[in-house]
Amino acid sequence: MDCVLAVRLKPGAARDGVDGWDEDGAGRRILKVRVRARPVEGAANAALIDLLAGRLGLPPSAVTLECGGRGRLKRMRMRGVAAEDVVRRLTDL
Repeated sequence: MDCVLAVRLKPGAARDGVDGWDEDGAGRRILKVRVRARPVEGAANAALIDLLAGRLGLPPSAVTLECGGRGRLKRMRMRGVAAEDVVRRLTDL
């Protein structure tokens, strides 16, 4: 059981955090996340993986960046957790 999640990342923020949900033009859910790390040499992507893994109670190896490594919009895959659990855990922060 895997969950694929769209994330809009804001690097270089004052603090790390999950800012809730948004929708794109097609009505798909996008999770808004901010991290302190700058987008240099993958630091912001690594911080995103660590943040999501920590909030979901998963090891960092269970969270992977599928696409969007150089942009703000990313597609993340979480292994070993159902989509409903991901939404619930990230909404109840």
